[in-house]
Amino acid sequence: MQEHYLQKVAILGRPNVGKSSLFNRLARQRDAITSDVSGTTRDLKKRIVTISGNRVFEVIDTGGIDYSSDLFSKVAEFSLKAAQQADVIIYMVDGKNIPDEEDRALFYKLQQLNTPLALVVNKIDNDKEEERYWEFLEFGAERTFPMSVSHNRYFNDFYDWLEAYIPAREEPEPEAVSDDEEEMSLETFLEQDTLEYEEESKALKVAIIGRVNTGKSSLLNALLGEERSVVSDVAGTTIDPIDETITHGEYQITFVDTAGIRRRGKIVGIEKHALGRTEAMLEQADIALLILDASEKISELDERIAGITEKFKLGTIIVLNKWDAREEKTYEKAVEEVRDELKFLHFAPVLTISALTGQRVHRILDEVVSIYRRYSYRIPTSELNAVLQKAIRRHHIPSHNGAVVKIKFATQYETRPPKIALIVNKPNFLHFSYKRYLANAFREAFDFEGVPLDIVARKRGERMEE
Repeated sequence: MQEHYLQKVAILGRPNVGKSSLFNRLARQRDAITSDVSGTTRDLKKRIVTISGNRVFEVIDTGGIDYSSDLFSKVAEFSLKAAQQADVIIYMVDGKNIPDEEDRALFYKLQQLNTPLALVVNKIDNDKEEERYWEFLEFGAERTFPMSVSHNRYFNDFYDWLEAYIPAREEPEPEAVSDDEEEMSLETFLEQDTLEYEEESKALKVAIIGRVNTGKSSLLNALLGEERSVVSDVAGTTIDPIDETITHGEYQITFVDTAGIRRRGKIVGIEKHALGRTEAMLEQADIALLILDASEKISELDERIAGITEKFKLGTIIVLNKWDAREEKTYEKAVEEVRDELKFLHFAPVLTISALTGQRVHRILDEVVSIYRRYSYRIPTSELNAVLQKAIRRHHIPSHNGAVVKIKFATQYETRPPKIALIVNKPNFLHFSYKRYLANAFREAFDFEGVPLDIVARKRGERMEE
């Protein structure tokens, strides 16, 4: 398929003028976190959006331009860099205030880029307030638009202007989909065998998770080879989950840098919404990079965050960051501590890196691809049952209060993550420890390092979706 270049539309402005609200309006979803707190957006957020049915572009929400602190100065640097790379620039001001000299200076600076540029005067919520809009015409912008993003007012002229710079795209004909598919029982599924492998998707999502200030944003920047995420010693710098896609071999890997997680009692304000957004992103992810600080002991909070990967059944890599600051700790000792504190992630590989120096960061990409291939693997039924019978002969299935429990066969009915059904005469009587024993047997036989296995006991004839 021919690749189409997507126009980049950057939204800039000082803090709290409504940039994220306009971003959400264009994206038609509440994606960027908005609040009355100045400086809520700190990283760049990007989304592919469509207007007028067939005009597709990438909209970029930038952090407010403010030089009142080192952190905000860094945010401003990112925002201006996004403007330099954009095809269209929208500069927003607060229409409830009189024109500001700082706004004027920033707007003139953007005019020097010779990029299509519009001045949007936001918060013009009614006809009476439109009088203040006229004062902003003195900026001399080629196009100036009054707007109320929150009330969805005055958008028509703005869309007309935007369409002039966003070419229409031809939509491919949708493929016909048969709707006469029937439900299939596990038993019928087994009879068909599973030697027909589904085509492995080459696009995957990797969530970067951990508590605050463990170096998640630094790692994202190191993986991308550029500063994409604002890095600061201020704990909790990242609020919105941000994502970036790179190509590694034949795979498209989207990394999502999520908000750092604090102890429950310290989660306040916009961070509560950020935490909910992080969990929503994890539902879409395939693999998690669990970032731990190698210079500190594993905490109870680290353990609780690690439990999120188990909750969403994600492929997992445990990344010990800040390895250059670990003092005298050896690799063997570090792994021993991880295995002792995070027993439920016994299947996850442990990598030691330094996002700051780039030490061993390159190994992450290869490990991600390897785990994703295992995460997507479907075991042929005949091979699966050969391992099952061997495991049963080695250790017989324990009875339950004198009742004999028999496993008739096993089949893998889903991938990403691999899900295996055991067809049992008395499913409720199969002890969890024996299911764990079988999971280990399957791991040993089929190399599921880094991948969670979901094993369920079912009666013969039970529907797969049940």
